[in-house]
Amino acid sequence: YYADSDNAPYGTKTKEEVKRLTFDAVKFLNERKINALVIACNTATSAAVRDLREVYGFPVIGMEPAVKPAVQKNSNAGKRVLVLATALTLKEEKFQSLVSRFDSEHIVDMLPAPKLVELAEKYVFHGHEVSDYIREILPENIGRYGTLVLGCTHFPLFMQALEENIPKNIDIIDGNKGTVNHLMDILKNNNLLSPSDKKGEVTFYKSGVQVKDQIILGKYENILYGSTAEKHTF
Repeated sequence: YYADSDNAPYGTKTKEEVKRLTFDAVKFLNERKINALVIACNTATSAAVRDLREVYGFPVIGMEPAVKPAVQKNSNAGKRVLVLATALTLKEEKFQSLVSRFDSEHIVDMLPAPKLVELAEKYVFHGHEVSDYIREILPENIGRYGTLVLGCTHFPLFMQALEENIPKNIDIIDGNKGTVNHLMDILKNNNLLSPSDKKGEVTFYKSGVQVKDQIILGKYENILYGSTAEKHTF
């Protein structure tokens, strides 16, 4: 697990900067003999996934905002879809192409939320600062939306704050489950699943340096697995 915290946030950088940083991270991971790669960042996916697939032989799975299911659900309900993401993700060709493919009725709107990424990097997911920012950026006519799509992998960490600050009848979805299912299919089809019955191990890297500090690892574990999750090997 590679978190490039030293260079975050990606969403306010140029495409070339994000591509360079992403390639640096993947080079580091490739040296550790990975079998597959998930780019768990919508911004990095938009900027680099196509080029990475041309360079590396292992499967490269990117993140994609759940625009398709959101449009399918709301097109006949008279509601619109709001995509919350970084500015770079929203303006990139990959995302624009995704919207063009599925949004024939033009019901998708886009809302950049760069400060949420900054707050996530500080482990601030609740409280007045988060709620005030969410209320500040949400459109006044929020009631016209049926679904809020989280187009950044940081944003599900704000699920509670989002639910507290938007109407209860608005669904909140992300593309995480679809990405995991896609990864499993690829691993099965390429015979890359481990035959072992033992639990896997997770090694955390922060911008190229292995994380060994137990306090930091505890924060990662709480964020990724939840405070009640059973212990994992780090």
